[in-house]
Amino acid sequence: MKRRLSIGLAVVLLLAVVAVIVWDRGGDENTELTTVRGVIGSEKLAFFSDKRVADAFAEHGLKVEVDSAGSRQIANMDLGKYEFAFPSSSPAAQRIQRDHQVTGVHTPFQSPMAVATFEPIVNLLSANGIVRKGAGDYQVLDIAKYLELAQKGTRWDQLPGNTAFPARKNVLLTTTDPRESNSAAMYLSIVSFVANGNNVVSTPEAEAKVLPAVSKLFIDQGYTQNSTEGPFEDYLAAGMGKTPMALIYESQFVDRLVRADGSIRPDMRLLYTAPTVYSKHTLVPLKPNGDQVGRLLATDPELGKLAATFGFRTGDPRLFADVVAAAKAPVPADLVDAVEPPSFETLERLLDAVKKQY
Repeated sequence: MKRRLSIGLAVVLLLAVVAVIVWDRGGDENTELTTVRGVIGSEKLAFFSDKRVADAFAEHGLKVEVDSAGSRQIANMDLGKYEFAFPSSSPAAQRIQRDHQVTGVHTPFQSPMAVATFEPIVNLLSANGIVRKGAGDYQVLDIAKYLELAQKGTRWDQLPGNTAFPARKNVLLTTTDPRESNSAAMYLSIVSFVANGNNVVSTPEAEAKVLPAVSKLFIDQGYTQNSTEGPFEDYLAAGMGKTPMALIYESQFVDRLVRADGSIRPDMRLLYTAPTVYSKHTLVPLKPNGDQVGRLLATDPELGKLAATFGFRTGDPRLFADVVAAAKAPVPADLVDAVEPPSFETLERLLDAVKKQY
């Protein structure tokens, strides 16, 4: 009798434990998440769309929904329905911060501008003194010497000793449309700095001085796409003949190396511009829940690791270093020759002036 009673009690206890576990799991699945809406630069869409990122936010009770737009567009659009704005450049973020009287922002990750190219192009430009060794174990495109070629309208087939790429088109970086894209604005920041005697453009006189040189770099390209994904996909798919040099975010190249999907072939190379500019992804909180998203992106270890796997340099350099080491990506830990972009207002005037040249 006692044995039967003990067995019965054990069964009841077991069923109670199972019921608690099932109820607890059901509660987790049905937990109400707080939806937070934001608008982001398009190059971060893959990150925010990743299930692992969604799960990491859910651990903190958040469901983050985003729309994407160009950084210039974000800075000038009606943000009333959003709880945070997350453009890809600090000038655009500063404009939003000022217009909406926001005191604090978050810069959880950043990416320097870089050049996706090919080994024969690197060898050719090195032989002509346009590509050289950087401050670390990486190579750079010397923007001052590149500008000299571009201003003369030098074609690839006019470079001395060129047997690798005798194309009858100008030596130009392929960029995006300066009227639409943040990466083109970052390129404008780089070339205007060099054209202005290695000084950030900050006066109307300096703007007028650099405008003819920087406009030519865009207009001579002909048609340009409105997102950096366009020229980068051309680079990956069509190869050297179509896109010998594409201006991209470093994160795009690193992301593909981390994926190890075969899209980065053995002859593909990553250069940095000298100088370069960091595209600083700056989140401007417009409401308290948006501020929580920014704080999590900046401090949560799991979100930091995930950002690094998408090629972004995070606030903790070790996260990015671990990712590139695991992927055996030839990416430097630090870039010494980096400059700041002009103010948002200066960039807007320059971009508008370039636009009028089309």
